[in-house]
Amino acid sequence: MNRVSVAIDQWRRERPDLDLLPMELAGRLTTVGRHLSQQYLEPFFKARGLQLREFDVLAALRRAGAPYALTPTQLFEALMVSSGGMTHQLDRLEKAGLIARQPNPADRRSMLVTLTEAGLGLVNETLPQHLENETRALETLSREEQQTLNALLAKLQDGLEAKASD
Repeated sequence: MNRVSVAIDQWRRERPDLDLLPMELAGRLTTVGRHLSQQYLEPFFKARGLQLREFDVLAALRRAGAPYALTPTQLFEALMVSSGGMTHQLDRLEKAGLIARQPNPADRRSMLVTLTEAGLGLVNETLPQHLENETRALETLSREEQQTLNALLAKLQDGLEAKASD
């Protein structure tokens, strides 16, 4: 029996008057996220000399399409990280030769972050392997179950984000 089930069973015994479903769902979501990160994502990217957030930066630039360039603000908004954290990631990626920072020709007050050829090659090579890794992580669920879970999580995410913007 997993830790969430044990805790919920204990609460049911001690407080049978409470509806514990929200606690159970939140606990399972948190635990699943932690397992995905610790068992699959972090080791996968570490083996490639990257951190997950660094790959997120490279992937965001790749998704932007040619010329694979975004402003730091666009990256910050796309990845929902602090500006300090973004600066640290950009510094590491630039030092590794995976991105370059250059003046923005459309706005002299800002910079553009662009994928280098090495960065583009790394994303293109790593993305299919990353998807295979995530497929292994989710193989307990059938394709149909994954689609159902995805739809439910998208609905939950939309609702949480709507409440956060109010």
